[in-house]
Amino acid sequence: MKKVGILAVLVLGFTLLAWAQEKAVLIDDFEGAITGGPQGTVDFGAGNGSSVEVIADTGIKYSGSQSLKVTYDAVSGGYMWIARGFGLDAQNASWLVKPQDIDWKSLIAFRFYMYGSKSGAAIAFDIKDNGNEMWRFMVNDDFQGWKEIVCPFAQFLARSDWQPDNADGNGVLDFPVKSFQFEPRPVAKGVLYFDRMEVTK
Repeated sequence: MKKVGILAVLVLGFTLLAWAQEKAVLIDDFEGAITGGPQGTVDFGAGNGSSVEVIADTGIKYSGSQSLKVTYDAVSGGYMWIARGFGLDAQNASWLVKPQDIDWKSLIAFRFYMYGSKSGAAIAFDIKDNGNEMWRFMVNDDFQGWKEIVCPFAQFLARSDWQPDNADGNGVLDFPVKSFQFEPRPVAKGVLYFDRMEVTK
């Protein structure tokens, strides 16, 4: 009788896991080569005294064979970005799926996994919408180890500090979203890891 009960629990667990996975679209797993520059797979850089290094890490990972490791020094007045998606300067930084192939109307949030170190740093998670307008969701590095970060579309705010020259500025989050980026905010210094970016129901 006990064996039957354990088997039932296992079947239910696997069923719920499969159901949860069907409710999300994996858009980036940070697998493969991680490189910068015009032919790179990640669009990243820094300015005004800040610095950032982006590489693959096989030692600390949430899933797959590696994660995205970000070593950063965000100084006062400085800025940086670590971006993946479409329409970026890095020509090979695209997602696993094209934005226009995602059923955005059935989805409500971005979800990713971040390995924190309790540094206290504030991490901006930005997305660029179909009108090239930048939207921001803030995350705090106030935990240790891997944590699921859920960013509901309704909680993103249009960036007021900077927008691209070609942004429509209509104040509406227009789908499909083209790209996402991380930006540790000043003043902070440390190492972060990111893995498994999804859009979820």
